[in-house]
Amino acid sequence: MHSPDDTALFADLLLPDESATLALGEAIAAALEGGLVIELEGDLGAGKTTLTRGILRGLGYTGRVKSPTYTLVEPYSISNLYLYHFDLYRFSDPEEWEDAGFREHFNPHSVCLIEWADKAAGLLPTPDWRIMLRPEGEGRRARIDVFSTQGKACATRVSLPSPMKS
Repeated sequence: MHSPDDTALFADLLLPDESATLALGEAIAAALEGGLVIELEGDLGAGKTTLTRGILRGLGYTGRVKSPTYTLVEPYSISNLYLYHFDLYRFSDPEEWEDAGFREHFNPHSVCLIEWADKAAGLLPTPDWRIMLRPEGEGRRARIDVFSTQGKACATRVSLPSPMKS
């Protein structure tokens, strides 16, 4: 994994409600580019799929966004970008990652959002970002860490809405 010296905190934000989580997703969408791997961490109900919905809305996707808990991956094609939303919650062994055949989705034309990445520990590519969501008060807290040069470059293009700035 990563050592503390190659991790950079990009943002630590209080999101007071669902609309703030969606707005954060929309702000992130504006900076995305192919080749990014983003881990989404948080307990069940922490807002990972809501954040993904905001990202997809920010990319112009208007269809239904659902959690891939049972399908394991939901693919979205938006303009010249492919976004894959993975949910590995049901994996009981990291080798299930290999058996599922998802490795081909990790390429320079795709953005991969991964929930429960720890379920495929050691087999996934190193993430460019990790977004941790946890309940706080009536809303949730979002912490965004960046790990790669590409992740840091994308972070510089994110314009956080004023009420969310950390």
